[in-house]
Formats: sequence, C-alpha cells, structure tokens
Amino acid sequence: MALTPQLLTPAGKAKLLEELAELKGPRREEIARRLKSAIEMGDLSENADYHAAKEDQGFVEGRIQQIEAILFSATIIEETDSNTSVVQIGRTVTLQEGSDPVEVFHIVGANEANPRERKISYESPMGSALIGHKAGETVEVTLPNQSILKVKILKIE
Repeated sequence: MALTPQLLTPAGKAKLLEELAELKGPRREEIARRLKSAIEMGDLSENADYHAAKEDQGFVEGRIQQIEAILFSATIIEETDSNTSVVQIGRTVTLQEGSDPVEVFHIVGANEANPRERKISYESPMGSALIGHKAGETVEVTLPNQSILKVKILKIE
C-alpha cells in the first residue's frame, strides 16, 4: 500500500510530534498500569476494566501508527516570508464576502485543519479555490451543496 504524501506546516509537524510523545510515553504507561491492575483482579473474561483498557490500548496504538505514517510521508511546507504575493499552504489569508465581516484563515495541510481555530485545509473547497490567487482578486468557491461563494482576498501574510 503506497503512502499518500502529506503536506504539513512546521507547526503541524511539531503538534504531531508532541502528540506522538504523549501517546508513546504517559498514555502507554497509564494503560499498562490499568492493564496490570485489571489482570491482578483475575477472571479477565468478565473484567470490564481489563476490556476497557485493552480497547484504549488499541486506539492509542492505532493513533501512534497513524501519526508515524503521516510523519514518514510528510512534506514540510516552510513558511518563509519571501513570497506572500499568492495564497499557498502556510499563509494567513484575510477575506471578505460581499459586505459581510472580514474573516481570517490560515491555509494548512489536511491533518492540521481545525475550523474552530480558523485553520482550513488546502484540500477544502475554500482552501483549494484560494491557492494560487493574489490579494485584490475575487475568487469563486464552489461549496459541497454546489452553491457559489464569492470572496475577495484582502491580504496574504
């Protein structure tokens, strides 16, 4: 199975490395303690604590494998100050739709996207529509429901 290349900003890579360290260290240790305690109780067939700890262990180990695969195939997009003339991964973009309030988004890799933090993936409808455009341009974004949103790029940082 070939790995799909992942694009990450340096901040996204750092966040994944931090999560990986937490999972491989304290989380694994905590699950090991829970398993040991549950095993000491005996009769594992009806031991809810044991089964819960085993399930948590499976989730943690799966997430560790997922993060390691992402990091293995990741291309880090350096956020340099040299080219802020076009929207690209790692840039912060200030937009306005019509007379609506101004909105600011950070264009990131798919694994870093978090709409609550105003981080949108370059693969999202908005992100992919903005990539390659310049400040002052009006861009049409086709939303999943097929409606068209027109946004003006006010600033790229």
